[in-house]
Amino acid sequence: MDVYFSPSQCSVVVDIMTSRKFADGDFAGPSTFESIHHGSSTSDLSLVDDIDPSIAGGYRVVYDRETPFELRIQDSDNAPQQVGTLEAIKVKILLLGDDNDLRALKIELSTESDLFFYYVHVCDLEGFHLVQEQQKLMVDFADYANVLIRMLNNCIKEPHNHIAVYLMQADGRARLDFIQNMEYKFVELLSVDFSRLPEEIVRQHITYRYNTIKNRVTALQSRLHEVNNLVKVKNPSLLLQLQKGPPPPAVNPREVLATRSHSRFH
Repeated sequence: MDVYFSPSQCSVVVDIMTSRKFADGDFAGPSTFESIHHGSSTSDLSLVDDIDPSIAGGYRVVYDRETPFELRIQDSDNAPQQVGTLEAIKVKILLLGDDNDLRALKIELSTESDLFFYYVHVCDLEGFHLVQEQQKLMVDFADYANVLIRMLNNCIKEPHNHIAVYLMQADGRARLDFIQNMEYKFVELLSVDFSRLPEEIVRQHITYRYNTIKNRVTALQSRLHEVNNLVKVKNPSLLLQLQKGPPPPAVNPREVLATRSHSRFH
């Protein structure tokens, strides 16, 4: 009968088994632990990463981090904004081309609380020139990603002084405003326009995320099974030790009597 360990027990097994030498000498060739870390499970995960729809078309990820956003909903351009809610939004910044020949920048927004929340901002050199003129930006297109990353990190490090307000409209349009609290007034630093992704592309992203998690769970289950079999063969006494649960907490008889004497039920 197979015996399975909890993740904490597995870490103990790995530490002990990799640090000690067995009676039959050192390992000859790759150990089972090396085959676990470099086996088919890792290859499966890398295969899933290769089909990420975010990098389709040659994009490369330069930023991937959760940032606190204040989400607001607006029915139309002139309608009043609703009260905002704070949400952790995953921001992914991708670039198309190399540093010397940057062709496009893409920002993807998603959240774990709503799998169908997917917005995108795509900007090429021509589009950046329009934004640069409208918002009086003093940076070049090559530095656009660095400016965005710095502002996002400021919202994470100093959420009271740097605020990211995300305004969504019913027609799928949205706008991200970076605002700095100057104590006596709020200053808008930069605005970025977004649009909601089509349903078909959203399904591709959800499928990719589902398959990624599924493959990771499968890899962990396989690794746990191999560790279990290794311990059964190499160190049965350790297996028995890990099978034993933690001892029950010690009970002071005086505390029990004191509790009973103060109880309302006799």
